[in-house]
Amino acid sequence: MEPITDVEPKHSTAAEGAPIRPTVRFLLQHPAHLIAIGFGSGLSRVAPGTVGTMWAWLAYLVLQQWLSTAQLGWLIAISIPVGWWACTVTARHMRVPDPGSIVWDEVVAMWIVLWLTMPMGFWGQLTAFALFRFFDAVKPQPVKWADRLFKGFGPKGGWGIMFDDLVAAFCTLLVMALWRHFVG
Repeated sequence: MEPITDVEPKHSTAAEGAPIRPTVRFLLQHPAHLIAIGFGSGLSRVAPGTVGTMWAWLAYLVLQQWLSTAQLGWLIAISIPVGWWACTVTARHMRVPDPGSIVWDEVVAMWIVLWLTMPMGFWGQLTAFALFRFFDAVKPQPVKWADRLFKGFGPKGGWGIMFDDLVAAFCTLLVMALWRHFVG
């Protein structure tokens, strides 16, 4: 694993200081890029966060065919620190503190939502997806607070990329729990 520092990358392809737009080549240059950009789902030029969340939903449905609930929980638990590392490295290499193409935060957050609410049918899953995308995109409080808490490059910035989506996942779970309690 590449150490996390605030130093600019040595293998940059753009002019010094210019942001880098991710491409398939960039995606494959470093394992952190592959993870942070959601195995390519973040390369979408239109709504990469939504595309990354849809990829997470599909990946979860596939993974649950082979992994137990406990194994999925361990996968998610490991995905958080790995995601922190991957998001930190990739954001630094792109020279953007929180690039839209980094979608691993959406992936992990959506996995948490599905892990804690499944089993449920298609409409329940679609509701979870829509609620999570609402909280992540609109950023009402406390998601807005979480988004502003950690900014910049380096370890703090990588955690900031992940943290607001984890709070959005919590808000999604809260709304779904309240809905199930009061409506049935």
